[in-house]
Amino acid sequence: MSSPCEQIISGTIIIGTEFEPVDGYICVRDGIITEIGEESSKTGTIIAPCFINSHTHIGDSVCKDPSLGKCDGPRLIRDLDSLVRPPDGLKHRILRSTSYHALVESMRATILDMITTGTCAFADFREGGVLGVLALKEALGDLEIESLIFGRPDKPDASTEDVLGEVDRVLRNANGLGISGVNDIDSGMVRMMVECAREQKRLFAIHAGEKDRTDIEEALSLEPDMLIHMTNANKSDISNTADAGVPVVICPRSNFTTGVGMAPICDMLEAGIKVGVGTDNVMLNSVNMFTEMEVLSKVFGLDDRQVFMMCTLNGGQILGLDGFGSIEKGNKAHLMILNGNSNNLSNIQNPLSGIVRRARPDDILSVIHA
Repeated sequence: MSSPCEQIISGTIIIGTEFEPVDGYICVRDGIITEIGEESSKTGTIIAPCFINSHTHIGDSVCKDPSLGKCDGPRLIRDLDSLVRPPDGLKHRILRSTSYHALVESMRATILDMITTGTCAFADFREGGVLGVLALKEALGDLEIESLIFGRPDKPDASTEDVLGEVDRVLRNANGLGISGVNDIDSGMVRMMVECAREQKRLFAIHAGEKDRTDIEEALSLEPDMLIHMTNANKSDISNTADAGVPVVICPRSNFTTGVGMAPICDMLEAGIKVGVGTDNVMLNSVNMFTEMEVLSKVFGLDDRQVFMMCTLNGGQILGLDGFGSIEKGNKAHLMILNGNSNNLSNIQNPLSGIVRRARPDDILSVIHA
């Protein structure tokens, strides 16, 4: 008989780092996978590792339906800078006019949405200086989800003393530093901020190559722990990134929405770059990772196993989250239990492909977080 702290789950398991579907059972004790066994299972359930959302801006949760551009006949002309570039992009104007309480409540709602849609960990680029970081911590509260917070100074164009003072306070409360891009801030100031992060043994991440490729070389020279977007990277940029061993987090739906193009994901993967996936700005897209996978599979034509890996295991490795993103003995139990007999998933031939290409949040029966 199993102990009160033990849970046994049966079904088709998307197992290991190769994500092979295997009929069997999983034993979970005190939040850890203690045993995985094979057995004939007719439950119709599919057990999969939860998602890692490797790049978000959930402060944007205060505005989820902004105007995306100017109308030119039947088309919208989209301008990335007017939407998200600091300090006067739409999102930053909205954030400045939002109360602390409203910010916390809106972010908490988005975190709950991530949890219920199968995400067990996320990395957020948090605007608003140290107060912004503290707001996200308050929004997280006691919710069962892993988070990495990448803060930034609220006014990077202030005096050097003021900026570095705030960077110090941010880093004492966050997991790292997350910069919008080297074209947005004085390069000398960026380097001093990075040095602060290194001194405090914090992570450093930066947007690069989103609107164009003019900031990629300098971003790489900062030796970041990860680059975000790289939408406009060319072959040389990809080769240099691979040689430097720097992982990249891509945001396909966001890049489509802002009109900056399609990241050269296949070239990145062929070069050996570790690629993770994020949903980016909540004002532009939901935090639904199922939709991100469907785009990667059907629009980019990527292999289903590769897509699932980028949205789970790769994200965990990029963010330094041991035991996240795969179902293996000894790992933390972050599991999605899906209904393989739902009207949507019934008659799929391959459980992994079914999840990647067509699964939706309403196919989830339950989510287990360690």
